[in-house]
Amino acid sequence: MVETAQDGSNDLIWLVTLIQCLKLNLNESPFYAGYGIPAKQSVIQQVAPDFNVALTQQQFSQYFAALSVTKRNLPTPTYDIRVTTNQGVSITTTVPV
Repeated sequence: MVETAQDGSNDLIWLVTLIQCLKLNLNESPFYAGYGIPAKQSVIQQVAPDFNVALTQQQFSQYFAALSVTKRNLPTPTYDIRVTTNQGVSITTTVPV
């Protein structure tokens, strides 16, 4: 469970939300239709969803001091997320899409 930190920051909540959005298909959520990436279409067309990942990065960049989402050179779409929180903490994680 991820909650607001004692100092009132929501950085971890936004990081988890970013990861969930990268795993979400476009229009999969009835409430957040603009979030997600076209994963099914990407598998069918064999084209990584880089454009949609860039849009997702842009949507979430306002919540962090720094945010970088980069594609790994793997056969399956896998992205490295590097975040610097507003408190200056650096977090790096890998997300297979």
